[in-house]
Amino acid sequence: MLAHLEEVGFEGAPRVLGFDQQGREVLTYLHGDTIGEQHPWPAWPWTDSALKQVGAWLRRLHDATASFVPEPDTVWFVARPWQPGLVIAHNDASPYNAVWQGDDLVGFVDWDAAGPFTRERDLAYSALTWVPLHARHVVTAQGFTAFDDRYRRLHLLLDAYGYEGDRTAFGAEVADRAQKNAEVIRRLAEGDEPVYQALLPFAVNLEQAVVEIEALPDSFWIRA
Repeated sequence: MLAHLEEVGFEGAPRVLGFDQQGREVLTYLHGDTIGEQHPWPAWPWTDSALKQVGAWLRRLHDATASFVPEPDTVWFVARPWQPGLVIAHNDASPYNAVWQGDDLVGFVDWDAAGPFTRERDLAYSALTWVPLHARHVVTAQGFTAFDDRYRRLHLLLDAYGYEGDRTAFGAEVADRAQKNAEVIRRLAEGDEPVYQALLPFAVNLEQAVVEIEALPDSFWIRA
């Protein structure tokens, strides 16, 4: 899929260089800054410019992958088979995976979870993390407190994407995406792997986000 993006001239994704002697895939480096371990986060994820660039980047990605037809036996991390009408979503185009240089979005890293989904599904997760619509205590710790501005920020993101779907139904899409992510984490944590069990607090936070999203008024999703 990354090779396809290179073939169609899509910017903002790593290029595939091949495999090293240990069988590890090697990708090019995206030059810029990431959030990393900063707490609170730097200011750039909360700018209007970031929302516009992320929305436009997602639209370009989805348009570029709409023409990608994977091999029938392709296995995806999300375990969803491809079918006509789906795009290959990044599935985690969040601030912590963004690479930023000055005032410009360079692109996104961490493509492990990319796979076939609807456009809305991918856009919903970016709305959760960039607007942001995540649980209040989570985004407050990240440095976001302008909760009264989230209505405007949501529609700025959707406008930048060129979203023409039913915005009144988009809220349910965001809530369901957060819920499904929590369910995946809990399912992975059912084993004895400490790495996955350590993610359980993230599932709790996502479930709280669902409660808060579902409590938003219907007018929140309607563009004035």
